[in-house]
Amino acid sequence: MSNKNSADMHRSEQRPEFWALSMRCCQLAGTVDICFFFIFLWLGSPILAWINVISVGMYVWAYRAFRDRRNRLAIMLIRTEVLVHAALGTVLVGWDSGFHYFLLMFIPALFATMRQRSAWTLAVCLWGYYVGLYVLMWFIEPLQPISPNALLSVNIFNFTTVFLMFAYLTMYYVVTVTRAHRRLARMATTDPLTGLFNRRHMVDLTEKLLAREQRQQGKLTLMLMDLDHFKDINDQYGHELGDRVLQRVALLLRDQAREQDFVGRWGGEEFLAVLPETDPEQALVAAERIRAAVQALDWTDLKPGLQVTLCAGISQLNDRESFSSAIARADRALYRGKAHGRNRVEQARLGDAGLGLAEQPV
Repeated sequence: MSNKNSADMHRSEQRPEFWALSMRCCQLAGTVDICFFFIFLWLGSPILAWINVISVGMYVWAYRAFRDRRNRLAIMLIRTEVLVHAALGTVLVGWDSGFHYFLLMFIPALFATMRQRSAWTLAVCLWGYYVGLYVLMWFIEPLQPISPNALLSVNIFNFTTVFLMFAYLTMYYVVTVTRAHRRLARMATTDPLTGLFNRRHMVDLTEKLLAREQRQQGKLTLMLMDLDHFKDINDQYGHELGDRVLQRVALLLRDQAREQDFVGRWGGEEFLAVLPETDPEQALVAAERIRAAVQALDWTDLKPGLQVTLCAGISQLNDRESFSSAIARADRALYRGKAHGRNRVEQARLGDAGLGLAEQPV
């Protein structure tokens, strides 16, 4: 494969939506030229009619080139067709036919496909071509003039076509930008492996919740969970299976959560659930339900005989207590469960305040 074709394929992979739109524009432009063929036959202008046949052929060629990822060739064909077609239509029928409108379609395409400096250079050249065509028509008469009514009809048709294509491009741009923002927001707030919220977003959500609501003491509870012996699972069966385990547990946690709960991956094999309007007793019931559900998961499709369990630590966010302090107490309770045999749920104690364990068995 040549370097030029490789560059084309690289660009198509970078902006697949744009190239898909370009293929759609080839279809639309070809359809418009088919309409023009019959219009100019009806108006008694066979030269312009057969020019549109050539244009349809060029758009078919460009469409196939886009499909084969030969984007440079496709763009060259489209530029040639529009530049020549606009000039011939204007010279044959007159400036008032509106064929020059199609030159304006180049402006967004230039900046979407090229570097800024090259785009501006070609935009200036396009401006010169447009002005030159306008000035030329001051000094020559149309070579195949049509009646004023027919000229007005062609102008309205051209204007309407360009108007609709610009509207379509604008709608496409808005939809694409909106999707890109949503995708970036998901990337910034979610863990790519599990699809749960990431650690930073969990902290942000909790802090916003505390800042927004005047909560009652004891109405916000944290549930910190950690899979037992997860390192052994990775070492014995490989990280790919370990990732599948994390994904399945994450799906279970998402299904078990209430609508108002926040659930995220806190790090490694740790998960955090933030439970608004929940006291520790209610959280203990929920944690026991989750622990039992994880223990009951069937892993036969991944590894027959595999058993996965977790420990959970529950801490109530007390009045005027920092989020980090409440997490540290949940962490202390969690690893107390590890030390007492794992597959357990433990509630934080008053003596756990401000404490966390740096090294504990997993």
